Amino acid sequence: MFGRRGIGETPPPPPAVASPAPAAPAVATKEISPLLAPKTDDAKPKPPETNELTQTKDKIYSILMEQIDIGTSSRLPREELKRQIIELIGEIVIERKFMLSAAEQQLLANQIVDDMLGFGPLEPLLRDELVTDIMVNGPWQVYVERKGKLELSDIKFRDNAHVMAIATRIVTGVGRRVDESSPICDARLPDGSRVNVIAPPLAIRGCSISIRKFSQKKITLDVMASQNNISDPLCKLLKICGAIRLNLLISGGTGSGKTTLLNAISRMISPGERVVTIEDAAELQLQQPHVVTLETRQANLEGQGEVTMRDLVKNSLRMRPDRIILGEVRGGEAFDLLQAMNTGHDGSMGTLHANNPREALSRLENMIGMAGINLPSKAVRQQITSAVNVVVQIQRMRDGMRRVTHVTEVTGMEGDVIITQDLFTYEFKGEDESGKLVGEFASTGVRPSFAHKAAYFGLEQALLEAISA
Repeated sequence: MFGRRGIGETPPPPPAVASPAPAAPAVATKEISPLLAPKTDDAKPKPPETNELTQTKDKIYSILMEQIDIGTSSRLPREELKRQIIELIGEIVIERKFMLSAAEQQLLANQIVDDMLGFGPLEPLLRDELVTDIMVNGPWQVYVERKGKLELSDIKFRDNAHVMAIATRIVTGVGRRVDESSPICDARLPDGSRVNVIAPPLAIRGCSISIRKFSQKKITLDVMASQNNISDPLCKLLKICGAIRLNLLISGGTGSGKTTLLNAISRMISPGERVVTIEDAAELQLQQPHVVTLETRQANLEGQGEVTMRDLVKNSLRMRPDRIILGEVRGGEAFDLLQAMNTGHDGSMGTLHANNPREALSRLENMIGMAGINLPSKAVRQQITSAVNVVVQIQRMRDGMRRVTHVTEVTGMEGDVIITQDLFTYEFKGEDESGKLVGEFASTGVRPSFAHKAAYFGLEQALLEAISA
């Protein structure tokens, strides 16, 4: 009854359908911005897919771990250990008849050596000079920053225990610990890179590791000028500020390049000066021969033995420093730093988080209040005015480039208000075809009030040339 149409036969015409009512005139709709688009679950970290190759590698890894002595192997030179592991992998592949090519055996050997002697899956990222930040969000989601932009990498850990093992190896290398009783830790890598670890139960999706890599390339003010982070006249001004021993605050947001800029300015310190640096995790790389590096210490399991930033600042005053440099000012140590700046330690420097120079001075005032010093607001502002000479504001902009946006001088007080004047500002003008921001580092042409100090060092003419350029 219901005959089937043969292959190649023409189908019968479709039944007539009543014409639909005329549609309403189309209304022009604007494309929804990605920022307003509905959120999806695609960004949630997922465990890596287990294929046959992954299963084979896991089996070989387990067999290999049973056959080698970890203690003896860790003392072997890296290349010798790698050679022996490749030989063992070859024997296991032949004996168990695994399908693994020579290139895959080599890759597996590299991964095992990295796990035994290095920092596991993070090693390739640490060797990549283009990577400036590494952010591990649990075992299956690792983001990196390249050229100021975040991107998801293809690096995966085996599981949460693997991430925790790498984090423990990092922090124990500098005499610290991370576990359930002490789940937050600041540390550093052997090359000076800054590390922050936060472990379960505080990190819900697994241990999180944030690494701010220390650049192996020496960043100087001249290099920053060539990269358009600053202009040539601004470069000259910052060199003069470092050389004539002005007290500097470098302000900016997270990842804006405050420490890099501090390192660059510190190159202008005379080799004959004694410098004391104080940080939570030592990462400043000063080039002078006479540098004392101090680092805070966490409390032990009994809650004793903690050494705070403020303790170190107080102690440094007894060490006959010419300059004191704080890696980051974030609490009551701000008061002790101002005291040092006001009592003969000219040229001291520090960094702090703020969005502009005016907010930096307000934050400094608030941090002095955190020290428990009951001083009137006017007295605190007078301390700040007499101590701080220049605030340098640096910002990471939306094109990924770090730029110095303000160089602001603290000139004095009028009533209860701190008076400042901008020496240089960055004026945004637009965007080019490649997405890079276009702007100009503009001098305000104002004669700095520290010109007499530049004259004392024989640099007044150079200062005026930088300002008028």
